[in-house]
Amino acid sequence: MRLTALFRGSILLMLASFLAGCSKLVVLNPAGDIAAQQGQLVVIATVLMLLIIVPVIFLIFLFAWRYRQGSQRAETDYAPDWDHSTKLELVIWAAPLMIIIALGALTWITTHKLDPYRPLDRISAGKSLPADVKPLEVQVVSLDWKWLFILPEQGIATVNELAAPVDRPIRFKLTSSTTMNAFYVPDLAGMIYTMPGMQTELNAIINKPGVFQGMSSHYSGAGFSGMTFKFHGMSEEGFAQWVDKARASGQTLSREAYLALAKPSERDPVARFASVDESLYRRVLNLCVEEGKACMHEVMAQDARRNRAHAAGVALAAASGQSVCTASESFDLLNN
Repeated sequence: MRLTALFRGSILLMLASFLAGCSKLVVLNPAGDIAAQQGQLVVIATVLMLLIIVPVIFLIFLFAWRYRQGSQRAETDYAPDWDHSTKLELVIWAAPLMIIIALGALTWITTHKLDPYRPLDRISAGKSLPADVKPLEVQVVSLDWKWLFILPEQGIATVNELAAPVDRPIRFKLTSSTTMNAFYVPDLAGMIYTMPGMQTELNAIINKPGVFQGMSSHYSGAGFSGMTFKFHGMSEEGFAQWVDKARASGQTLSREAYLALAKPSERDPVARFASVDESLYRRVLNLCVEEGKACMHEVMAQDARRNRAHAAGVALAAASGQSVCTASESFDLLNN
């Protein structure tokens, strides 16, 4: 009796733990439309694959039971000369082929439909996007080990906290200060990578008010586990109050303040900045926040001009019968 009671208690505890965790299955029950569509894709793909997995598992147990040692069915069904069945071959090859075709078509369609760079065309299922709605632009910088959010339209910045109005499209522009990272708010959309010297984009929307977990989903060093933030879904009035709260902080995110902020640190508290250097994100993206450092896009433009001059010099030298080896010789040839 004691063993039976213990067994029942264990089963109930397991069920309670499972049910408690159901609310945390954010991927299948998110608060944003893009994440919801991605969750539906996961469910459909899983069901299609189970169409093969479940029958195969069932047949394994069926054959093991039917043709076990001592079974009369095994003796009567014994066919040593059997080697082919057209019907069986059709089932074996046709069913997986149809599932692969369905998965391939579904993947191709949703890959384009849920492209993170693609602007949103709806607010939610059954609710179209008004033509006059302007997306909220958020510039994201992954630092060691914290998140910096710049809202250029509002002229503010925050660390490890972000808010957005419900049912308003959000356009993220993301980069990194040093190491590669990944921005992920499970209730909002799938993860998107951030890389130094490069910009990625993500279009998403939040459809329910609340406080949602954001995180880094790519290991980036010692402080990775604490690289989390809160994402607030708010009404327009609540969002305006959140912006006013940031403006009341009195802090300015200048280039010097950013360089101090970018130093590695772990589990930083929320910080707010009332104003931001307008060129800061562009300089972070082009790796030239430090005073006197050449920006990456300027260096690339100079290299492109030198390459064009060299190509023109080589073409001119070929036409005149001369030889050109370096870019400086190309300049001399063009000037002469």
